[in-house]
Amino acid sequence: MASSTVRPDSRGQEQGPARGDDRDLLDEQEVARRLLDSAAKLSYDPATDVDWDTPLDKEFHGASPEWSTLYGTAYWNELTESQRKELTRQEAASVASTGIWFEMILQQMVLRDIYAKDPTGPEFQWALTEIADECRHSIMFARGAAKLGAPAYRPRRAVLELGRAFKTLAFGEAAYAAILVAEEVLDVMQRDWMRDERVVPFVRTINNIHVVEESRHMKFARDETRKRLRRAGPLRRRIHAFVIAVASYFIVISMVNRDVYANAGLDARRALAEARANEHHHSLMRSSCSGLMEFLASAGLLTRPALAFYKRAHLI
Repeated sequence: MASSTVRPDSRGQEQGPARGDDRDLLDEQEVARRLLDSAAKLSYDPATDVDWDTPLDKEFHGASPEWSTLYGTAYWNELTESQRKELTRQEAASVASTGIWFEMILQQMVLRDIYAKDPTGPEFQWALTEIADECRHSIMFARGAAKLGAPAYRPRRAVLELGRAFKTLAFGEAAYAAILVAEEVLDVMQRDWMRDERVVPFVRTINNIHVVEESRHMKFARDETRKRLRRAGPLRRRIHAFVIAVASYFIVISMVNRDVYANAGLDARRALAEARANEHHHSLMRSSCSGLMEFLASAGLLTRPALAFYKRAHLI
């Protein structure tokens, strides 16, 4: 006798095959469980895993020199090796400070998203795990920037206020895709820095911790972006594509604060002008973010207005 796909439940009623929404929910829960398992098996404690006690060795760079905003310019060629190292230390500290700023935005958006969800579910618990990771990362970045001898670099006031609005209003794919862009841009830099023996060891450790733990966060952000887009109509998709691109633009241009040049003892006006025209750095950003742009294109988020902002940020 052929078996039926209809089975009686515990109350004697018949249930059909799982509906699409039910299957999606089960898939999402399974992804969240895997992420929780990964976090349980491979997580770090920056308070003890980073060497905070050894004094800063100024013979090292703060980041791979090739990632400096001045690398490849005439001004870079005029700098002494000591000046180059100090510049990369200031730039690394600025990137870390920008990371703190956006991680604070990320945490608030994720908290808003899960506010009324079932706390017993794996998705809710994974979201809190991600927030806990980000809290540790922000403290780690703050301590790292301080150890590099840098001040507190912050985005410009207008960008700070735009961030305040974004964290309050962004939802769905706009929130998660913007999270993904920030994480991916930082990830491509840090993967190079953590392997580079010219970079001061404690910064390499910070980068390694962040890369390992952020890989889970990027998986989550990609999945959430795809999930939210399934319910998005054409108009919402176009609007959010533009919002994501604008947010990405301000994140990227805020990575290296203009004050790093003066704090490194350079001619700030000349350095800023040459950095803005530095095709080497622009090309490095474009090539490193090609996978991210492919994902956004596959999700239908590279509209013509969005492309204009990605091009201005040298991401494409």
